[in-house]
Amino acid sequence: MIRTILLVLQLISWSITLKLKIMSNNQNQKPIYVGSGVEKFDGDLIEVSVCLSDLPAEHRFEYNGKWYAKLKINRKRETDEYGKTHSVSINTWKPEPKQNEKQVANPVAQDDGDLPF
Repeated sequence: MIRTILLVLQLISWSITLKLKIMSNNQNQKPIYVGSGVEKFDGDLIEVSVCLSDLPAEHRFEYNGKWYAKLKINRKRETDEYGKTHSVSINTWKPEPKQNEKQVANPVAQDDGDLPF
């Protein structure tokens, strides 16, 4: 029972550490803005314009013969001088390569009856 509780606490700790790493990586990156938009019809529609020239090649990818880019549309804190209510930026998040996958994949070791401390 105690061993199970300790394993659960360890998994929670790993999860929190991973989330903090992801958050810190995302905060270190400056957004790449490629367009803006305006909200219409009480928020039911958001029209955006994207400048394809501002879209760096490293953030485009091909899938099944078609080209894509992952974008984020964020509401601006206040409407700008041109009436734009939203900004469009590139989704730059990329997962980190997995390390020590075998250790994380099976954290439950052989149960020999001893407590780990």
